[in-house]
Amino acid sequence: MVLVEGEYCPSVDLVCLRWMDPPGPYHDYRCAEYKRPVTCTAPREKRRFCIDREEYVKPGDTLPLANQSWTTAGEVCASRGARLCLESEWQFACEGPDMHPYPYGDGFTRDLKACNIDRTDLGMPGNGLKDLRAPVAEYPRCLSPFGVHDMSGNVEEWTTLDKGKAPDRSSMKGAWWLPGKNTCRAATLGHGEVYFGKQVGVRCCADLP
Repeated sequence: MVLVEGEYCPSVDLVCLRWMDPPGPYHDYRCAEYKRPVTCTAPREKRRFCIDREEYVKPGDTLPLANQSWTTAGEVCASRGARLCLESEWQFACEGPDMHPYPYGDGFTRDLKACNIDRTDLGMPGNGLKDLRAPVAEYPRCLSPFGVHDMSGNVEEWTTLDKGKAPDRSSMKGAWWLPGKNTCRAATLGHGEVYFGKQVGVRCCADLP
């Protein structure tokens, strides 16, 4: 695991300078470049915890574990003496103290080759989603300021909302290999705690003594 320690900003003002896609229903999904620096719009909070450097890979496998619900992902973490990350913890580990929209590179410019993102061969209607997971060592540049790997793309990861209550405690972070937002602050909230899919995996956090 990786130690994450510092002052987290609960609310940020992200401004996109250039979009990648033309006007239409998907225009506001992929930002080519964000304005820098990012403005923090709330008092910062001290954080200190540990997080998995890699997406969880089952012993003996090469690809990150997938087809996990919020419930089963939590069970995987508990079996390791860990827990699912709070959404705020996951975001801080992804963006760092400077609140980078993207976890890799300069943090402000989208890089289609740094992570397993922006794949278009997703599958055909009626045939289901193609499994395009990559081994965790395949994208070495997909690294956050804290040294956490693959927090953009590859598999989407479950977290627990900081103020969530059953049955609405779950949030999916990082997106997956599709052409999506793939930013540190973006979240999928439309799926419930029992949802699972080929694109949904696990990353765990742990408290420090």
